[in-house]
Amino acid sequence: MTEQSTDTTTSAGSNASSGSASAAPTASTASTGELRNSFGRVRDEVGKAVVGQDGAVTGLIIALLAGGHVLLEGVPGVAKTLLVRTLSRTLALDTKRIQFTPDLMPGDVTGSLVYDAKLGEFDFREGPVFTNILLADEINRTPPKTQSALLEAMEERQVSVDGRTLPLPTPFVVAATMNPIEYEGTYTLPEAQLDRFLLKLVLDVPERDNEIEVLARSSAGFNPRHLDAAGVTAVLDGHRLAEAQADVARVGASADMLAYIVDLARGTRQSPSVRLGVSPRGTTALLAAAKAWAWLSGFDAITPDHVQAMALPVWRHRLQLRPEAELEGVTADTILRSVLQQVRVPI
Repeated sequence: MTEQSTDTTTSAGSNASSGSASAAPTASTASTGELRNSFGRVRDEVGKAVVGQDGAVTGLIIALLAGGHVLLEGVPGVAKTLLVRTLSRTLALDTKRIQFTPDLMPGDVTGSLVYDAKLGEFDFREGPVFTNILLADEINRTPPKTQSALLEAMEERQVSVDGRTLPLPTPFVVAATMNPIEYEGTYTLPEAQLDRFLLKLVLDVPERDNEIEVLARSSAGFNPRHLDAAGVTAVLDGHRLAEAQADVARVGASADMLAYIVDLARGTRQSPSVRLGVSPRGTTALLAAAKAWAWLSGFDAITPDHVQAMALPVWRHRLQLRPEAELEGVTADTILRSVLQQVRVPI
């Protein structure tokens, strides 16, 4: 299985252990079934502009359903920005974009106080963070001081300015793109900020057939800057998204499944290659993502399959490896796969 498909669970049971339990899909009500089908239409609309990133599309949908933020990592040119722009077009929500650069200031993100000479007072002008979906493009090309301007917004859904607390619109989701940290001109994201992202999705270079399709579309005149010409239309609005999120929150989790998630987290903390394992915030994030994937797949309770499928994208950015392990080529993904194999699966 490729890295991409592991990230985003195009098949919920594909990386489950043989002893994992399974649950029957829900007998969906017409309303719930319609909601699920609408996310299938979202995939279809995104497919009009983006080729070969089906797993990443699923991951973004899961983040929306769970009300979490998502980080997309990949080399330049694998459609990270196009993917977020196209997904945003399928939702009747306000969307804004910030191009992160080395000279970007915190006020350019959150907004700033501007002196009004006529009134003789300072007036707050909202920054682009006041939106429903914020595309933070190449977030690791700006210094940590500016990156940290998003911390309060991502965690508390608010911005504090001059002693005032200003709430952000609902929903509020940050979809950030980043280049691998080995690239010149990039900065390591602060650990506190990484922990605010529900998922980290890795986008690989498309497979051969998909890359040929990309060229065929380009040859036929497709321009990624003109999504209207591709026929991408809105499928969902904020009200329907809120209904889906409420359905996801009602997905069940047995005591055995909660214990399984905790045991997996404790397994990361006990790994000799890990300096700092998954925190309680990470276990809560995995539960939320597993519920979203279970609901999207038609289940009314999470199973080990759902937990295992989401473990890598939810936890890979939360592990801090020991320097000697990194020198030996150990990655967070290899550690997580090992933990998944070692921890007993509930029957």
